[in-house]
Amino acid sequence: MGSKTILMLDDDKHVLEICTIILETNGYNIAVSQTSHDIIEKVEEVRPDLILMDNWIPKIGGVEATRLLKSHPLYRDIPVIYLSANTDIETLAQRAGADSYLAKPFDLEDLENRIAELLEKPSPLRTC
Repeated sequence: MGSKTILMLDDDKHVLEICTIILETNGYNIAVSQTSHDIIEKVEEVRPDLILMDNWIPKIGGVEATRLLKSHPLYRDIPVIYLSANTDIETLAQRAGADSYLAKPFDLEDLENRIAELLEKPSPLRTC
């Protein structure tokens, strides 16, 4: 089986760069976006195994983008890890329908562990 693909949506270029370097070093394929308004189109193009979603992302925001994804019949089972510096991240993640969350700033090891946990489940977009 090939490498897993992660789509990361965050408006902070530095977060995208650091996470891309770390996650690619761990063998993941990484696609990034600084906006979320076209989440369905991005997922159709990238076909990710997991999504990292920032809360404060331009256009429609992380909650609405995650809701759109989770209401889509083909993409609702893609795991989403919600990321935010908001103090009420757990509530935001639940409201969005995310599978998990991490508060910013997060420990990179915690991110790696959370990704590994969620990717143990088979992806609905990949077949063996």
